[in-house]
Amino acid sequence: MDYKKSNAPTNTSVHDLIEMSEQTGNIYETVCIISKRANQISAEMKDDLEKKLQEFATMNDNLEEISENREQIEISKYYEKLPKPTLIATQEYIDGKIAFRNIAKEKDSLL
Repeated sequence: MDYKKSNAPTNTSVHDLIEMSEQTGNIYETVCIISKRANQISAEMKDDLEKKLQEFATMNDNLEEISENREQIEISKYYEKLPKPTLIATQEYIDGKIAFRNIAKEKDSLL
């Protein structure tokens, strides 16, 4: 899912963990699924931001010559205003957009 098109809130909200854990039957497993997805989203956001900021990188890394680049600042502000990865992952989980499986449970059911 594209994190830029997410309908996740930009601020924190309260969710009933017991209700959210109905799919897995375990609160801790639900939190683990959401945290792993949040890490994936965070890595994707970081890569995208670094790619966009690389366009503005200069070869001269002189501390005395710090120049402000308006486009670079605007890109940084845009990424700061996006919802946090944990909020996006939680919203994806609630919407049923995260596919997950528990390998340990699958092994137990085969035996």
